[in-house]
Amino acid sequence: MNNIIEITDFLAPELDLYARLTETQLLNREFPEKGIFIAESPKVIERALDAGYEPISCLMEKRHIEGEGKHILAKFENIPVFCAEFDVLTQLNLTRGMLCAMKRKPLPSVKEICENKRRIVILDKVMNPTNVGAIIRSAAALGMDAVLLTPGCSNPLYRRSIRVSMGTVFQINWTFLSDENLDEIKSLGFKTVAMALKNNSISIDDPKLTTEKKLAIIVGSEGDGLSDQTISDCDYTVKIPMYHGVDSLNVAAASAVAFYQLGKSS
Repeated sequence: MNNIIEITDFLAPELDLYARLTETQLLNREFPEKGIFIAESPKVIERALDAGYEPISCLMEKRHIEGEGKHILAKFENIPVFCAEFDVLTQLNLTRGMLCAMKRKPLPSVKEICENKRRIVILDKVMNPTNVGAIIRSAAALGMDAVLLTPGCSNPLYRRSIRVSMGTVFQINWTFLSDENLDEIKSLGFKTVAMALKNNSISIDDPKLTTEKKLAIIVGSEGDGLSDQTISDCDYTVKIPMYHGVDSLNVAAASAVAFYQLGKSS
């Protein structure tokens, strides 16, 4: 393949995208249409390609050209594939030896995302990219139809979020809300569920919840949780029963329990 270019110096400009640009620089808030993200591992890269994301370049360990990455190289006929020996790339964390820089796509509107959906997730100021990736993976696996994020959330296409999600960020619809107001969600017919440990909470297995045709499940950040205002604006406040003196679960674990239970309908 004549598009394979060997790199022998870690400081080569071809590696800037992968080694020296920050997530903020890749995101390009000023010109989001020019935004870029980095996908890791053949499986995740393939999921991004299947979802219609356009690759810019690829970086891999030289030994993978004829190994694990060989089957995916056929999809990169018209883009540069940079390769290097392991000792050149030791400062990079290459999951399964392969990275791919890709162009971001324009985000759909909230209305587009929610059309014909019955169970959606709202992440409210979840700033940890690990939690964002884990919650999106659970949402995709456990029957949620879409994910919405408030402006204070970490971006799902940050490198760590993509890695933790195992590429499911490319398999479930998601977009950002313009603010933290729930009026638009309610106007689309969703009953809102705040996941919070409050005295007036109802149990997550309350039969009323499974009879709701459209639910929006709202989870807050690790530690602070949801604001009192958000909780008061919701139709339901729901908690997961705890035992053995445990007061709460990590937000990613709690989300998985909520998605499994609230994804059911009667």
